[in-house]
Amino acid sequence: MINFIGNRRKAYFVSALLVIAGLLSMAIVGLNLGIDFTGGTVLHLNLGEEFSLDEVHEVIAPFDELEGAAIQVVQSRDLSGELADEGLVIKASYIGEERRDAILNAFRERWPALDQADLRIESVGPVIGAELARQAILALAVAIVLMVGYITYRFEFKFALATIAALLHNIIIVVGIFSILQMEINVPFVAAILTVFGYSVNDTIVIFDRIRENIKHRKKRDYAAVVNESINQNLVRSINTSLTTLFVLTALLFGFHYYIGSLDLVVFVVALILGVLVGTYSSIFVASPLWLNLQDVNIRSKRSRAA
Repeated sequence: MINFIGNRRKAYFVSALLVIAGLLSMAIVGLNLGIDFTGGTVLHLNLGEEFSLDEVHEVIAPFDELEGAAIQVVQSRDLSGELADEGLVIKASYIGEERRDAILNAFRERWPALDQADLRIESVGPVIGAELARQAILALAVAIVLMVGYITYRFEFKFALATIAALLHNIIIVVGIFSILQMEINVPFVAAILTVFGYSVNDTIVIFDRIRENIKHRKKRDYAAVVNESINQNLVRSINTSLTTLFVLTALLFGFHYYIGSLDLVVFVVALILGVLVGTYSSIFVASPLWLNLQDVNIRSKRSRAA
């Protein structure tokens, strides 16, 4: 049997390092917010022939709106591994319709084979971007409140506190990693975070349920032993569930990046992969030990009042 509780301080130290690193990165470097939140325009172009980034920079040089724009080459392949498509994604501040038409005409003059069928333009105004940010924060807040209510009703408030603390730990670490790597944060990222919420809570609740059942069947309530035993009893299940999920997500990541070339979906899957890894870790090393700490505080408080 693995002594998880005996090593909880080491786990807390690792968690503290990851959380502090994430918070420092968010404070110093900041987040790479996509146009979903900042507002802007994204041009998805299929130029229909080979091109170089130097040529692209020559075409966009006369347009002040594209100064400092993020330019990415997106490649997709067929099932044989051959290059099926090579497109271009340009992300810039908000561009009006007339200027967008002028930019597209400049690309058509340089690359007459520009495929109109594969042309996609997405524009989000700054007001809409701010509204999306508020809605994303509201969605996370509502999810937390509902989880606290359900877990308190189903178990007890200390279980809810430990669960929410573990979830906040997961969010800070995942967002912190995105900040460190400067990966774009967009609406699919928020969807991934909400998905990770549900996944992490499910794994944590299973362990909590086992803790509660084991406490009922123990005459002597050695909470540390009960928590350690409960984690070990669910360890294989937690690992197997996480591995099967990661296998699917890895396949999706490879497919989206290599065959489809969708940047937004890559962000979504990367966030899910990080969330599953951190969520599995926190359900074992953070949530259950935190509940034990809260239980110990409660016991000491009762003893002091009795004395």
